[in-house]
Amino acid sequence: MGRRKARRAAVQLVYERMMGGEGGKQTETGLLELDTADPDLEYTRSVVFGVFENMTELDDAVSVNLVGWTLDRLAKVDLAILRVACWEIMCQPNIPIGVSVEEAAELAHRFSTPESVPFITGVLSSVARDYESKDDGKKYDEDGDEDEDE
Repeated sequence: MGRRKARRAAVQLVYERMMGGEGGKQTETGLLELDTADPDLEYTRSVVFGVFENMTELDDAVSVNLVGWTLDRLAKVDLAILRVACWEIMCQPNIPIGVSVEEAAELAHRFSTPESVPFITGVLSSVARDYESKDDGKKYDEDGDEDEDE
């Protein structure tokens, strides 16, 4: 399936659960037609689990970077995209931050409005810079590269 499709499926499953659905195996195999033997399905599941396990921290990271907005005013699909990308930024040090931001922009382009793409990119860039300031060694680079502190 690949990481791109795994992220896309994760956003769809997070969105479904946000809207009151189960977001479980029936959705994975039925609605999304995911192959249960695909090794990237485990990544999708870990993203969904991680988002809901860390929801408070993820929402806090997004909230402090919303200028003139609140979480409850965001389109639910945009919030699902932000949560998935923030989880990658904050919980997956092996994934370059720029990759997470760029993938989120692609997901916004696919699932949301044209206005959402720069909005999501801007919020995530701010989240990334806040995260970077914690000096954990993972640095934001808009080219999608990861720079390590020596």
